[in-house]
Amino acid sequence: MKRQRFNINGNTLDVDIADNFFTRFRGLMLRENLAKGRGLLIAPCSSVHMMFMRFAIDVVYLSKGYRILKIVRNLRPWIGVSMCAGAHSVLELKSGEAERLHLKVNQVIK
Repeated sequence: MKRQRFNINGNTLDVDIADNFFTRFRGLMLRENLAKGRGLLIAPCSSVHMMFMRFAIDVVYLSKGYRILKIVRNLRPWIGVSMCAGAHSVLELKSGEAERLHLKVNQVIK
């Protein structure tokens, strides 16, 4: 899986990129956890479900230019579902990371 490093508000975020059918389908399902400072970018993607997930996540919906369209905090395992019309990709983070990184709607991630 490809990996990319982002510098967000002075914090480093290492992101795995899921951009083919298998990696997008699997996402974070069945993983034990996601470490602080790590994430998964799923592209293209405009919705997520939490079936077979073991931990809560923050979901950040992005435009093609990596502008934040919507942030869903603490999406719970097994029962959570979320979507954002017009999103190009989704950044999945450990619950609480969106706040730690000071992410805001309309912010552009570089």
